[in-house]
Amino acid sequence: MLNIPTWSKIVTALVVLAGILIALPNALPKDVVKSMPGFLPKETVSLGLDLQGGSYLLLEVELDKVKKDRLVTLVSDIRAGLRKARIGYTDLQTDGNQASVRVLDTARLDEARKILSDLNPSVGGSMLSVGGHEYTLTAPGNGQLVMAMTDAYLREMQVNIVNQSIEVVRRRIDAMGTKEPTIERQGEDRILVQVPGLADPTRLKEILGKTAKMTFRLVDENASITQAMKGIVPIGDELLYEDSSQKGAPPTPLVVQKRVMVSGDRLTHAAPQLDQQKGSWVVTFRFDSVGSREFGNVTKENVGRRFAVVLDNKVITAPVIEGPILGGSGQIEGNFTPASAQNLSVLLNAGALPAPLKILEERTVGAELGADSVKAGKYSAMGGLVMVAIFMFLRYGLFGIFADVALTLNIVLLMAALTLFGATLTLPGIAGIVLTMGMAVDANVLIYERIREEMHNGRTIIASIDTGFRRAMATIVDANMTHLIASMILFQLGSGPVRGFAVTLGVGIITSFFTAVMVTRLIVVTWFQTVRPKRLAI
Repeated sequence: MLNIPTWSKIVTALVVLAGILIALPNALPKDVVKSMPGFLPKETVSLGLDLQGGSYLLLEVELDKVKKDRLVTLVSDIRAGLRKARIGYTDLQTDGNQASVRVLDTARLDEARKILSDLNPSVGGSMLSVGGHEYTLTAPGNGQLVMAMTDAYLREMQVNIVNQSIEVVRRRIDAMGTKEPTIERQGEDRILVQVPGLADPTRLKEILGKTAKMTFRLVDENASITQAMKGIVPIGDELLYEDSSQKGAPPTPLVVQKRVMVSGDRLTHAAPQLDQQKGSWVVTFRFDSVGSREFGNVTKENVGRRFAVVLDNKVITAPVIEGPILGGSGQIEGNFTPASAQNLSVLLNAGALPAPLKILEERTVGAELGADSVKAGKYSAMGGLVMVAIFMFLRYGLFGIFADVALTLNIVLLMAALTLFGATLTLPGIAGIVLTMGMAVDANVLIYERIREEMHNGRTIIASIDTGFRRAMATIVDANMTHLIASMILFQLGSGPVRGFAVTLGVGIITSFFTAVMVTRLIVVTWFQTVRPKRLAI
């Protein structure tokens, strides 16, 4: 009745041994871990922001700017289409989420409608099956046509923009060399960034605060700077400023064509480099095949003209094209310092943000406060473990010691699982571990009380132990399942610290079930088969 299959003993032993080996580096000094043989695990649980200090930023994706830019692009496309068809129009403008135009010759209204319909693609994803489009095209009357963004398009745009922003933020932070950053979505349009170990968030904010939308455009040499500064800018141009602060001079105004000759999206690599001839820092870059061809054609056809490198509507540099550049690579000179050249390289390699990011909340946790939290967490965990162990011993004697062994192995397996999954341990996570200690012995209490009840009913020792483990199983499963569901709900609906608590609680429930059912049973059965007691002291 108390026989355990050999395969079950082997699996249990292997799981416990693997757990001990994986969790061991967490309890050893770093120099000892480094000196361990290469075949042994060396990974440790990553400490969260509240335990080792670092920087915390809550960012908001400014979706309104994206909507505005896309409507401006739509207006440009409408203007180009109507001009190409030689259709007279007026009142071409944007208002909220829509663009409108009034056709002067109502007889050509259907022709104009066809042109605007061609500028209205289908929404991606599942909307294709129902024929959804990005804009609704209506004709209120008096020759007017209105294109308004659909709700489906706005939802798709929001999801895509936020997801793209998260990916770009991740690439930028990884390029900074930081370790174990936490980057996750908060709500519909917010991004939570936590970088443990980063004491000064200044560079982080500088890196994340720039859209890094780079374009290469020609300078309009024929435009009047004076007139442009008065607001009279030629059609197709805009007034931008070249940063001359490194030279001790105010920004230099330039009239730059709006038409993008080469987009920064075509860049494949950028790196800071010291120009040995000039003794100044530059940023070298390389285009992909399409960008190389475009860059080569522009420089070949515009020798002698100034070519502006524009980053976030600011001119970094505007050198004169001295000859065709056909190799698909070049360098950006902008009076860089080593740090600014490195930052620009990080931005270009990570790609442009699809929308600006606004910092809503900023916090910095000092390393000293984190160390105090770690110390308090250790004391609370050890205190909880000792108190539970003493209670179980006083209540159940030798069987209480069996439960304490299983409880200790449960904590080891829990730390091993967190290490294996690459989880980040936070202060609420430590609270989840302490709570798990109390919950872990619940199963043992149920089993032991059931064994006591069977003995009081006159059953033999073997029958009492076997029935106690077997009949307590249903209650143990129900109790652990309800706790596991609760932790899953916390993880799904919660964020930040709540998720950290939910992760440790959920993993702890699984490991405590394993140790109570498998490990404790194996210990009790092995003890009984070895000692063969005449009476059961429980």
